[in-house]
Amino acid sequence: MGLFSKIKNMFKGSHEEVEEKKVEEVIKEEEVEEDGLNPLVIEQEEPEVEEVKVEKKEKKKDEVKESVKVYEKGLTKSRQGFVSKLANLTNKYSKITDEYFDELEEILIMADIGVNTVMDFIDRLRDRVNKEHITDPSELKEIIVDELFIIYVNDEVLSNKINFNENGPTVILFIGVNGVGKTTTIAKLANKFIDEKKKVLMVGADTFRAGAVEQLKEWADRVKAGFYGKEESDPASVVYDGLELAKKENYDVVLIDTAGRLQNKVNLMKELEKINKVIDGQIDGGATETLLVIDATTGQNGISQAQAFKEITNITGIVLTKLDGTAKGGIVLAIKESVGIPVKYIGLGETKDDLQVFDIEKYIYGLFKDMM
Repeated sequence: MGLFSKIKNMFKGSHEEVEEKKVEEVIKEEEVEEDGLNPLVIEQEEPEVEEVKVEKKEKKKDEVKESVKVYEKGLTKSRQGFVSKLANLTNKYSKITDEYFDELEEILIMADIGVNTVMDFIDRLRDRVNKEHITDPSELKEIIVDELFIIYVNDEVLSNKINFNENGPTVILFIGVNGVGKTTTIAKLANKFIDEKKKVLMVGADTFRAGAVEQLKEWADRVKAGFYGKEESDPASVVYDGLELAKKENYDVVLIDTAGRLQNKVNLMKELEKINKVIDGQIDGGATETLLVIDATTGQNGISQAQAFKEITNITGIVLTKLDGTAKGGIVLAIKESVGIPVKYIGLGETKDDLQVFDIEKYIYGLFKDMM
């Protein structure tokens, strides 16, 4: 069974329903942790523990269902643009021809998957068609989804989770050009961590853009996070003072905003190097994550930004904002293929709940739902 069929079965039925197996996988890790409790305590309080487990399962089911809905809704534009063209292509041709491949290639390039990625994809597809003697375009639907999935995963073990520091505050550095939604992303992520009962500090180290520090302060007040920042100060010194505050007041997570000036890469690289040195000196293990924020609606320009930032600093994950605002949802695949960095979060709307942990299966389902 190919990925297409597996995902179709996983989310089979209405969008209100999610397969039990998927939910079990999501909560398995938590149950393992619980099973590590003192067995005598569990034996004495078994009914209560079981009730808590059932309640957690039901809550997690609801969260997964809601997340699937957000993916479906957020990828509507891409589904209507990109996927409807794929469906029409299947209906247009009764046989797989060179003209079919030419049109497929154009559709994929227009979906922002990227020229080099598409060329490799078409070559692999042609190879499978020849080896498996496929002549009917409708038989290619599942293979297209499988091959696009392979582009993203590429035999790697990809983690979409934030690595939390067990020996002090977890420090997450945010980078990206101005206007990509970096500040609102920090606020949304802060809100998620606060909902998880973590104590969060937001640090404004984008000290020279007019209003940047004040804007971050306003967001911190809205989501009830702590804040530290100084306008027109050295960014590294702001980070130093912010981390001192974080350690003194026992913050769990520190989210650091940085400048978005990519025009002068040398200066930005030096600034980020200084900031990272400060973090390394203050926090055991340094920054646990460096997240690059990219506006999905900028298409190939966003990929260029990813390549440029990768040259000047170590990036652990991508945050793709405004994915709901583009019909070119293939940028998720293109970025991973171009820079080899996993997407950790995607923005699928304006509300705080629309910032979602990236899940390749939900993405594939949300994108190709109408073909399933």
